[in-house]
Amino acid sequence: MDDTADRVSATTRLRIDNIVATAALIALSTALFLVAPYNRQSLALLYGPPEIAITGDRFLVAVAAIYAVLCALYFARERTPGVSKSVRFWYVLARFARSPVAAWRAGLTREDRLAVLSTLLKAFFIPIMVRGLLTASMAALTTGRDILGTDVVEIGLLALFDRWGYWFVFQTIVFVDLIVFIFGYMVETKRLGNEIRSVDPTLLGWAAALVCYPPFNHVTGQLLGSTVSEFPKFEDPTTHLALNVTLLVLMGLYASASVALGWKASNLTHRGIVCRGPYRVIRHPAYVCKNLAWWIGSLPIIMVSFEHAFVDGLKAVGSIAAWSSVYALRALTEEDHLRSVDGEYEEYSRKVRYRFIPGVY
Repeated sequence: MDDTADRVSATTRLRIDNIVATAALIALSTALFLVAPYNRQSLALLYGPPEIAITGDRFLVAVAAIYAVLCALYFARERTPGVSKSVRFWYVLARFARSPVAAWRAGLTREDRLAVLSTLLKAFFIPIMVRGLLTASMAALTTGRDILGTDVVEIGLLALFDRWGYWFVFQTIVFVDLIVFIFGYMVETKRLGNEIRSVDPTLLGWAAALVCYPPFNHVTGQLLGSTVSEFPKFEDPTTHLALNVTLLVLMGLYASASVALGWKASNLTHRGIVCRGPYRVIRHPAYVCKNLAWWIGSLPIIMVSFEHAFVDGLKAVGSIAAWSSVYALRALTEEDHLRSVDGEYEEYSRKVRYRFIPGVY
């Protein structure tokens, strides 16, 4: 009887530890994101139509609170609870706080290293994705309402496309992409088969990914330049429509790659290999489509730069080529990481031979 009571007590304590540790991490990562100087201005803005407008900081806090409650319910109802990554993260942090030198010399177990890297990964990316979700969803909602309130016959299809149609489709695509990745970062269970097996432990792998996201992408933009327009303008109406529709198609394929990843969507992780959708054709469809869309978005600036001076044109081309090189580096570091974990990616590479261009490379 006492043994049973002890087991129940230990299980209850473990559930409480998991709940408290996870809630503390959610609160900490949210607070750090809110107080970061580069976020304050954008988070203070109102997003959406007046009747449902909400500031970025309130939206982020609301999502964090809901996420913490859902995690608590999950841990409270788990059939066979184990030590969560959140608990392991705090244990590691406490060890380093007590004796940094001894903790460094002792190193981390595989489980502790995975817990720390997974926690840092989620703490960084989830707030960024949630803010992006607010921006995209409210922009799509606003432009959608404008479209419904517009007389298409009076304004014309091309004008409708330029003012609202393009942005509605673009933001809807971004919304779909973000929803998939937010779920992938927030939810990790055996039932969905999306448990994190490994997080890239290399500095190069993390650097290649982080330079593409705020606040680091601001520095990257200053170093490499920025020639990309999300909605490029061309003088010829046919060219303008054709290229921008092509850009939207590429972005749609980019989002379809995220949908194909499904529950396993997240950066820098190995959660099992996906070989469906565009991943049946090439190994990095999202990067290819996003970069092709960027090249289309850069064409007006590139053309104007060449008209001004040949050297300026080369600089504009070099800028977008440099950004594409960053994504090529991301692809290569991701492959190195996946191959280092098990043989699953090597088997996938034999099935899907080409990284970027079908039949070429």
